[in-house]
Amino acid sequence: MKTISTAVSAMALGIMLLAGTAAADANSVNTSESRPASTFVFGPTGVKTQIGELKASPAYGDLSKGQHGTFIKMPAHFVSDLHTHTEDYFAVVISGVGVNTQPGKADVQLPAGSYWLQKGNEKHVTKCVSDSDCLFFIFQPGKFDYVLAK
Repeated sequence: MKTISTAVSAMALGIMLLAGTAAADANSVNTSESRPASTFVFGPTGVKTQIGELKASPAYGDLSKGQHGTFIKMPAHFVSDLHTHTEDYFAVVISGVGVNTQPGKADVQLPAGSYWLQKGNEKHVTKCVSDSDCLFFIFQPGKFDYVLAK
């Protein structure tokens, strides 16, 4: 039953992501697109800890300018600082085991196929709790920012 519920959650999010993709910048997209994973190039995000740095690769849009779909690589055992984002975002775990939690809440492990919604301006910590790197796909209706919590 757990697998079915995870699959349904992932499918529902997939539909939302597809709708967001279609609306992302419809005027500048002339054709459908299929891209193998090997074509994604990951670059620095500036979000670092002693473990390493988050890396990002765009699927569509530009995370520094507005609505986007972006693959995020997080090093194994990475724990972010307490932070916020201006905009809500939706995330799907592609590989590894992630955690996204708010202060005072218990960690909920999110294996591949899991998803979370992070509300904008809400303090949280994001982690990769697996022994291998994590890969997430995020959809955000506005630009990405990373604001350290006070």
